[in-house]
Amino acid sequence: MGLYRLPKHFKSCVIGSKASKCFATAVRNEEEYTATPQYPPILDLSFDSKLERKKQAVYEEIKNVKTIEEKQIKLNMPRYYGFKSYMLREDVIPYNSLDLIQHITRTHLIVNNNLPDFYKNVQVDDLIPTLKSEVEDALLLELDGYRRFQDIKKEELTTIERENLISSSIVRQINRTLVNNLIKTHKHPANVQVDLDPRIESRGTQVNYPLNPIVPYSEAENPDLDVPYFQYDPRVFGTDTEHRHMANVPGFWVGSPYRFGLIWYHKRGHMLGRTYGDPQDDKEALHRQGILASFAWLHSQANLLGFTTFNDITYPMVTQTVITNGKIWSLYAYQLNTILVHGKNITGNRKKNICWATEEIKLYDDVNDGKIVGFNDDLLKMLLQFYANEPESRLGVNLTPYLNGKEKVCADYEDDDKRQWLEREYKYLVSNRPRYKLPYEIYDWERIYKIKHQTRFMEKRLRPFELFQHPYREKAE
Repeated sequence: MGLYRLPKHFKSCVIGSKASKCFATAVRNEEEYTATPQYPPILDLSFDSKLERKKQAVYEEIKNVKTIEEKQIKLNMPRYYGFKSYMLREDVIPYNSLDLIQHITRTHLIVNNNLPDFYKNVQVDDLIPTLKSEVEDALLLELDGYRRFQDIKKEELTTIERENLISSSIVRQINRTLVNNLIKTHKHPANVQVDLDPRIESRGTQVNYPLNPIVPYSEAENPDLDVPYFQYDPRVFGTDTEHRHMANVPGFWVGSPYRFGLIWYHKRGHMLGRTYGDPQDDKEALHRQGILASFAWLHSQANLLGFTTFNDITYPMVTQTVITNGKIWSLYAYQLNTILVHGKNITGNRKKNICWATEEIKLYDDVNDGKIVGFNDDLLKMLLQFYANEPESRLGVNLTPYLNGKEKVCADYEDDDKRQWLEREYKYLVSNRPRYKLPYEIYDWERIYKIKHQTRFMEKRLRPFELFQHPYREKAE
């Protein structure tokens, strides 16, 4: 007879017979009993339910990871070569693709010639007379003040490149003028950081606190906010695919004190290359650019606050986007309410993001005899309201609810080796450089003789396509 160690709350007794037997009886513990029976949860054992529980367990693991860099690394661990990604670029806008962008960003679009009612509380009327003359001077300086280098060598520049260069110069001057004047009456412009052409290919300012919501967070679940459902593959628009890692870089690195966006500018020179001849589609192309740019910037900011595509934001985030060539302006106010846009959330997530857009507005009509003709005071006021919209701290709101530990970024680790390794791996991951191992490819002779015509069936099967393997699903080391 073997010997077995029983738990402490069991009492054993031995009864003598030809074959000894061991019995165990539980000692009653009143704390283990309740007035009503307690039963374990009944789990759905269907394949879909088990798969969903497995996914939720992974999402919970990601949420519990300590630092921002480690969260991003863990997100990318399942794929050594990265995930198959549809490359959506703001300056390549296919015909009639607005519904696709609204669908994948879960964005409800509101088009109006005015800003949302929220901006009525941002008073800037007293600044308009002074700013108007300074902005006109800035425009004259860039448009008529001196001969540009790009005008000397015109043969080296395309029309699109020339327009983008001029618009960049105008935006720099207007941004400088507005910020310098607002500092006299507002505190937050003195605490912003101005970035010129950062990695996200934008020009923006970042601040310590987020902008206030344009509408209450509860409005995100308003059923009247409709979002188009696009059921086709994005490749029907000619969208190309690449294997890329999830790199979220909003123009600044992890640990920067400037964590939220205020306003950023985008060029519209690409509109000159559109030859579809449909004015309505040209308007929709700008809205597509405004939605995609705003969502991308806010999504990357959210990731550097500890949120991920699997762990939704817990408060709304707002940004202000401007698309211009210096003369024609389009303004966008965007409120991000959710970043759950994967899997069942495509239809099951009731929250929607909201984008308020203006039509194309001219800042001026022409430049004649060294003077600006037809300057638009209303547009200057709207632009100034964007700048004067002051970020504020959210009382009672934890801005980084998933970064509650002592270590929020890898720089907080005391272990030098661990800190340096994490930073090196994170920077390499977001650099999108090629991996050490060359990606898998099927050679031309294999495609001809082994796949298409199957003339080498006697050879041993060693290649992944012969073994029904998926090399791009290889996990990161």
